[in-house]
Amino acid sequence: MASPGSCLMPLSCHNTTAVSDTCRFVYPGGQLLLTQFWDTNPSTGPNNSWTVHGLWPDNCDGTYEQNCDSSRAYTNITAILEESDPSTLDFMKIYWKDYQVNDESFWEHEFGKHGTCISTLEPRCYPNYEPTEEAVDFFRRATTLFQTLPSYDWLAAAGISPSTTATYTLAGIQDALTAHHGQNVVINCAKNGELNELWYHYNVRGSVQSGTFVPVEPVGAPSTCPKTGIKYLPKYSTPTSTTPIETATHTSSSMSTATRPSIPSGVLTGKGYFYIDTSGTTSGGFLISRGTWYRDNGGTPATYTATPDTDGRAFSLNTSKGKCAVLSDFSLSCDSSITTGSSFGWDGTHLLFEGSSTFYATEIPTGQGQEVIYTSPLAIALQVAWIPL
Repeated sequence: MASPGSCLMPLSCHNTTAVSDTCRFVYPGGQLLLTQFWDTNPSTGPNNSWTVHGLWPDNCDGTYEQNCDSSRAYTNITAILEESDPSTLDFMKIYWKDYQVNDESFWEHEFGKHGTCISTLEPRCYPNYEPTEEAVDFFRRATTLFQTLPSYDWLAAAGISPSTTATYTLAGIQDALTAHHGQNVVINCAKNGELNELWYHYNVRGSVQSGTFVPVEPVGAPSTCPKTGIKYLPKYSTPTSTTPIETATHTSSSMSTATRPSIPSGVLTGKGYFYIDTSGTTSGGFLISRGTWYRDNGGTPATYTATPDTDGRAFSLNTSKGKCAVLSDFSLSCDSSITTGSSFGWDGTHLLFEGSSTFYATEIPTGQGQEVIYTSPLAIALQVAWIPL
């Protein structure tokens, strides 16, 4: 929604005279780019959504400024948002991902390089400025703008979906996006012709915080994709062959993969066990109460309780040890010290976290050993299957 008085300001990049109030008029970075990633190697974010790259202020001629205020190159974005806007942080943990699995560093880079160059976010523009509040506004606006640009859905509606075999044309992708955005979009590919980035361009009437974003034709670098043969690869590619898991045979609740009940995709509820599927091995095993992977046939899988979230789109997990969450080091843990559990999903076969069914470990546990499982890529890839009680 536009702020009071923003309608009196010219659209950025469209002023015919100098505008002195750059707290309500974006200058010189008057063309704002909401940029999105499609990462597949490694994959990041949900498998049915693009992710945020950033919100960039480009000058009206294709040039741009960067790293404009080193004193505001904050190194604690997570802490800032935990204090001031936890809902935006929760969204970013799913949709603003770093392929090097260091989201905090990525967020710091985006604000330090780009956010500090947006004139309306300068501290002088806040009547009762509190340190770091402009960073909160930057991430809040970037994520809310991103949510108006469902690139995956727009492409899918035009018959353009991730595939290991299909290829697409630049004109077809452009037409699908322009039909919704109203202006051309910069479409970028890796050197091998794999679709990996989109740039949506806007001018702004008023401030970035509360002004009106108006789609405009891009200024600056053109699309880097070839005209034909563009690959749009799936995220989290499933291995071509897997072998059945080994299950603990001493307990009557154990099941082979052939006798597992079919559970519809969506949200799990109630009590059950988690067994391990691994890619290309016959290791098997199960999760015990702290969320660790255990394989000893004399052991017993822990009972997990799945509780649907209030919106009915995901669910939380807990064991006798406490709530389960993916921690800041990307490890899965269930413990009484965890106050807020993570949200999980279910694809009908495997547990999902942030849209991915792939988890990882550094090695396969042996004997009485336990292995922590992670959501960031490591040597051993595995998936987690649910057996209801």
